[in-house]
Amino acid sequence: MKQFRKIFRFEFLNLLTKKVFIGVTLLLILAIVGVTFYPRIASLFESDEQTQGGGAMPILLVVSPTEEDMPLVRETFSGAFPGYHICVQTERPEEAQMETILTDGLTEGIFVLEDWTSYTYYVGNKGMYDTRAEIADEVLRTLYRVRAMTDGGLSAEEAQTILSTQVTHKTVTLWKDQLQNYFYTYIMVFALYMAILLYGQIVATNVASEKSSRAMELLVTSADPVSMMFGKVLASCLAGLSQLAAVFGAALICFRVNASYWGDNPIIGMFFDIPAWLLGYMLVFFVLGFLFFAFLYGAVGSTVSKMEDVNTAVMPITMLFIVAFVVVISALGSGVVDGTIMRICSFLPFTSPMAMFARIAMSMVPVWEIALSLAILAVSVVGVGVLSAKIYRVGVLLYGTRPKMRELIKAIRNA
Repeated sequence: MKQFRKIFRFEFLNLLTKKVFIGVTLLLILAIVGVTFYPRIASLFESDEQTQGGGAMPILLVVSPTEEDMPLVRETFSGAFPGYHICVQTERPEEAQMETILTDGLTEGIFVLEDWTSYTYYVGNKGMYDTRAEIADEVLRTLYRVRAMTDGGLSAEEAQTILSTQVTHKTVTLWKDQLQNYFYTYIMVFALYMAILLYGQIVATNVASEKSSRAMELLVTSADPVSMMFGKVLASCLAGLSQLAAVFGAALICFRVNASYWGDNPIIGMFFDIPAWLLGYMLVFFVLGFLFFAFLYGAVGSTVSKMEDVNTAVMPITMLFIVAFVVVISALGSGVVDGTIMRICSFLPFTSPMAMFARIAMSMVPVWEIALSLAILAVSVVGVGVLSAKIYRVGVLLYGTRPKMRELIKAIRNA
């Protein structure tokens, strides 16, 4: 135990003091600060522009088919575009005039109504999220129905009453709301994916670099290989958790400071309203999944004699993990998280950290399945850890050509 504590402390402090670790952590925190403070900063410029411009609302110009329909057009468009001042006229500008009007900023868009079923929308630069044409489609659809009803004998008020009748409903979700849980489930799975790939590679590289120095020959013969392997992997796991806690903690603090500027943004709200029970499951699956793959990376790294061979040696493990990630992300995208493939992946230690977590977040999973998945994963972590320690003890003493699987098994038995 004393050896384990020394190794753990040395490896953990060594990771925390690395320039790359500190730089990446600070870069991620700065990026999050920039994103979360963006609405506050943008509001400062908007307030300046409104002060300079007198605080006037943006203008939309609508060309009505007839003069008698102008009041109806103005009322309907004003209701559909509450943030705009609607100007209605019957005279249609020439093409050159329209370009001049848009260039001078006199209006943000021009709707030329040919009749109640067709129109032309003129805009300068059409934004990625410009939905004015879709809103105008619904407006004209309403106007067409009003005119059809009035031609059939109803008054305009009666027609408007019929069309403005609202349908109310209430949805009772007995299990999970997949749309609400999708965003933060994706973020958590992606964070687990990046952490395992990054820190697993670090574990393999550290073992290979120590082996190349030949100092490991003395250390491995005087220290327990299980303590060495578990110390290295657990130190990497704690460093990864510390980095994630720093990044997500900064995100939470910055969001709380700027919550009023984000308003009712649904995506941001989903992310920062993560239930505590789901965070608990994420922590458990993160730790167990990280340990499982980190032990594999460490064992493979101990069999490599040259640093440049590390990436090639760990490629099978990396590809296996990438396949698991693709399977889970595909299931998340389709919404079918309880399919046969996902159920099988929920009990395989290579895929269960992401697959079972995704199922828990997006569907109703029986308790016995969760318990069985965690038990299999925990037993696999211990088994792989002990086996990796044995491979580590033998592998660090093998130099030259990378040993084949048969030779490695024989060396472990002899040891």
